[in-house]
Amino acid sequence: MANATKTPLRVGFIGLGIMGQPMATNILRAGFPLTVWNRTAAKMAPLTALGAHPADSPAALASHCDVVITMVTGPADLEEVVLGERGVIEGAAPGSVLIDMSTMGPTMVRAVAAKLAEKGVDMLDAPVSGGERGAIAGSLVIMVGGPVDILDRCRPILSALGPTIIHCGPIGAGQTVKLCNQVAVALNNLAMCEALVLAAKAGVDPATMIEAVSAGAGASWSISNLAPRILAGDYQPGFRAAHQLKDLRLALDLAQEAGLPLPGSALVSELYSALMAAGQGEEGSQALVKVLEQLGNVGVRKSPLP
Repeated sequence: MANATKTPLRVGFIGLGIMGQPMATNILRAGFPLTVWNRTAAKMAPLTALGAHPADSPAALASHCDVVITMVTGPADLEEVVLGERGVIEGAAPGSVLIDMSTMGPTMVRAVAAKLAEKGVDMLDAPVSGGERGAIAGSLVIMVGGPVDILDRCRPILSALGPTIIHCGPIGAGQTVKLCNQVAVALNNLAMCEALVLAAKAGVDPATMIEAVSAGAGASWSISNLAPRILAGDYQPGFRAAHQLKDLRLALDLAQEAGLPLPGSALVSELYSALMAAGQGEEGSQALVKVLEQLGNVGVRKSPLP
């Protein structure tokens, strides 16, 4: 692998969605030569306009890169782009590194890492927290699993994505910590939504409730950032409800493997399942409030219920 202090590492980025697009942009702006690939080719255009090189397959991308980053939806997608036909494994050279920054769960990344190791390719799992805003601002929190020396080699790239890079342990540990994060996020979202519907049903202006709670012990990122968007009727996704449900299911799978009950996570998973059944999985995770509005026959938004 090239020495980061002399020649910039050549980076490949696979998955240019809500998170991947701004993350790849920040890597390019930090001065790293960038090659991109996305299943929907049109999503490569904004990056190529900035100077990135398009690839026609993950294998072709990997053949030109020292470090490949994946930011895809779920375990099946990771398996396809890395281990599938014309996948990363077919083009990656020994000594190169794959960094998966998606949320996959530890089982999948350990399996992928084992296959890559057979070809002399290293791997880090480095899921992130901070949502679309953090991806745009380059302020993501990055939770890393894998060898410390590999992290140190890749740290200049990760630093372009966020200042907080935490080594969590061996491969898979980053995913475990991210699933803990997603449990906390989902339950905070539920708490925020329940507070909104309770205020509305009891006859208190939800905006007043948000102002008061934000100044006290009940303050949270969800209360400060998502609750005002709900009142404005804004359900654009910074993080899709469907992805929140996927992450909760991964957390529950991990808990089942460990023989651990997570009753709160199971409940909020079912509520997000109801949102999916209503065809609203592509909305932001704050759309969870719609399920509670229907259950309680109450509206908290300024706009009327659909």
